[in-house]
This record gives sequence, C-alpha cells and structure tokens, in this order.
Amino acid sequence: MYQKIFVAIDDSPTSQKALAEAINLAKMSNAALCIAHAADESLLAQHGMGLGSYIDVDRTKKAIRDTSQALLDAAGKQATEAGVTAEIRLLEATDKRVAEQIASGAEDFSADLIVVGTHGRRGVARLLVGSVAENLVRIAHTSLLMVRSH
Repeated sequence: MYQKIFVAIDDSPTSQKALAEAINLAKMSNAALCIAHAADESLLAQHGMGLGSYIDVDRTKKAIRDTSQALLDAAGKQATEAGVTAEIRLLEATDKRVAEQIASGAEDFSADLIVVGTHGRRGVARLLVGSVAENLVRIAHTSLLMVRSH
C-alpha cells in the first residue's frame, strides 16, 4: 500500500473530497500524510509590468499567504480529528505553475501517491481556466489519484 501520501488542496468542495479521501487512505494504510496548498502568486510576479501601480503587491502576497495558511491549518485539524498526523506545507513560487509546484512538493516529500480534486471542466471553461489535474498527469513522477466532485 502507500507509505507517503501528498494531497494538494484549495478552497473548493472538490478539494475537500480529495482531502477526505487522502485522510482515509493514510489512515487505512498507516501512511505519512502531507497536506499542501500551492499559492498562485504568478500574476504578482509581473509587477514590473505596471501591476504595482494598481495594487500593493506585498500586501496582496501577505493576504494570499495568510488565507493559504488558514486553509492548511483547517485541513491539518481535520486530519488530526480523524486520527491522522499530517505535515502541512505552503507551496510558493512566482516562476512555476500550480501543477509544477504540486509535483515538486510531492517529489520533495518523496510521495508515492498524489491526491487532488478535479472539477471536470470541459470546453471553453477548461481552455480559459486550465486544469491543474490534467497538467499533473503530464508532469508528475508518481501515481496520481484524482477525486471528482460527483
């Protein structure tokens, strides 16, 4: 079975399902669990292109970090309440896409399974928003479990 499970979360209901699945798998297999959130600061890296004229980049980064940390703390508490000890990690990078941050974080954790939620977007929605799960399938070096919202 799995020994090291890495679950990437955001604030979506689908992500909550992925977290619950990862906690259950970790509990059943007595695996180490790492709960991570990739803070997407990539747009803020473009402040040299005039973005800094419209927003306070440092204040925005702090807000992203604070919100991300609160999300991780709640997820860690959920794991603890289920009887699973989990490491939590905030993944940050301005030069990597979210999927790259997750793949790199899982590799750093030496995970043998990555768990993520997938929204199942199709057509124009997928084209505009992109798919972290789809990109992970392409770049991850380990097994990947995608949990659907329905």
